[in-house]
Formats: sequence, structure tokens, C-alpha cells
Amino acid sequence: MGITMENVGIAVRDIDATIAFFTDLGLTVVGRDTISGDWADTAVGLDGNHAKIAVLQTPDGVGRLELFEYIHPDAIESQPAQPNEIGMHRVAFSVDDIDKALEIAAGHGCQPLRGVATYEDVYKLAYVRGPSGIIVMLAEKLTTH
Repeated sequence: MGITMENVGIAVRDIDATIAFFTDLGLTVVGRDTISGDWADTAVGLDGNHAKIAVLQTPDGVGRLELFEYIHPDAIESQPAQPNEIGMHRVAFSVDDIDKALEIAAGHGCQPLRGVATYEDVYKLAYVRGPSGIIVMLAEKLTTH
């Protein structure tokens, strides 16, 4: 059996603000829609499932995010995840310029959890608290192997 990664799905409070954050970082919107109906109820496992969705793609065409803003049932607020919690942890992106990426994130009111770290002279990286509390890891490769 063959398998490939399709996307990472993330429920968000404000789909437009989240799209703006990720498109400013360099992703592109490849589709938007509003979904509902029996097929959506069955696929997701929620009665009356009705949501705005958007699919964003990285410039290399490989990585995709699918964002959901629930219309019905009401979205359930939760505390933003911490890096050591079990479950969905973070979404990570390689960037050419981490300082520029952090500047873009700051323009959306999103700051690093602590700062920028250097891992063994290979990566500069930072965890940023993005829209809807999403943890976004940004990593700039410093050397090639």
C-alpha cells in the first residue's frame, strides 16, 4: 500500500486572519470553500457539520495546511497547547530568513515562545505562537550536509 501526506488540518477562530498570517509567510491559498451536508457529517463525525475551509500550500508544492473555521457546531475553545503536551504539537516550516519570518509573524501580533535558538550550528529556530494559539516552528538552515 502506498501512502503520502495530504495535509495537516487545523481548526481556527478566524480563518481570514490565519490565512493572512500564513500567506505573509509565503504559503499560497489553493482553495477555499464552505462545506456541509451528510458527507461532511460522516467524514468528520459531527452532526450538522458546517465550516469554512481553506487549503494553503508551501511554495515547493509539497506541504499543505487545511484550515477550518466552524460555523456549526460551535467551535470549542481550549487552552493553547504547550510544546510538551500529548497530541497535535506544532507545524514546522523551513525558511530562508528567520529574522524576516519573525518580523512577519510580529506584524500579526505573534511572538516567539522564548526566542531564537541555534541547534549545533545547523539551524536557527524558534517556536512562535500563531493565530488561534497554533505553535509554528520556523527553522533556517545554516549549513548543508
